[in-house]
Amino acid sequence: QLNIIMKPRAYQRVLAMPAEIYDDLWTAAKAMYKTEPVVTDGGEVIIYAPHISEISYTHGRLIDQVGYHVRDYFLKQWERFKDVPGTIKAHSTHVKGVGTFDLDSGVETPRIQVTLATSIPEERCRRVNLGYADYRDIDPQEWTDREAEGILFVSHAGETLYRASDLAKVQGSFF
Repeated sequence: QLNIIMKPRAYQRVLAMPAEIYDDLWTAAKAMYKTEPVVTDGGEVIIYAPHISEISYTHGRLIDQVGYHVRDYFLKQWERFKDVPGTIKAHSTHVKGVGTFDLDSGVETPRIQVTLATSIPEERCRRVNLGYADYRDIDPQEWTDREAEGILFVSHAGETLYRASDLAKVQGSFF
């Protein structure tokens, strides 16, 4: 429990601002998966990191081909993705988060929306199946002290795990 912050409730939106030591989404991904457990179903994590302009310096081309998806997307199409390295699939599912995929309809339903407010172009964000927000339209100061409105601001996102007391029982098996 040392690096866990338990919040009394879940939030509709989280602005997760990772430290500038994370210079690509590959390393900043923990800003998402360490805040996801405090987001309500249908909510959103916005990764606010204007300094990030690359998905992954090492694996970017592979991620561009595969995209970001929930775990079931890969499991239910194993033959299609069997040759994709496990590290790529793991990263993809950690960033996209929990969700479902219906093979018959081809519909993927993530539990929450993940939006990038980075220097990664909108077209690339959409191509890899993530949301996009122009970081220039976001003032992090406007996100502080709004927890009563269902909005949480997390600086140095990724360093600490966030959990919500009201979701912990429901999500115990996921987080």
